[in-house]
Amino acid sequence: MPSDAYGGGAHAWSPADGGKSGKIAVKDNSKDGDPVKAEYYRTSSSETKRTLWNHSGPGTKATSGDGSRIYKFKACDENYGSPDDCSGWVIP
Repeated sequence: MPSDAYGGGAHAWSPADGGKSGKIAVKDNSKDGDPVKAEYYRTSSSETKRTLWNHSGPGTKATSGDGSRIYKFKACDENYGSPDDCSGWVIP
């Protein structure tokens, strides 16, 4: 069962695509024209924050490539010139 994070109009979840623990997805649920992103960490590079962007617009989803297990993530709605609307960190 995937874990979910919501920040502004962003919805991120992991595991994604059939329960693969090395994949994360982010969907844009807003119509504000701003992109959404998922920030996440993998077990193989635990000090490296990675970002999965979705610039495709409302109702679209972006999915990461597969890799080592994702151990924490958050969802963010980009706000240019203002702080992003982000969830707290989620542990899948």
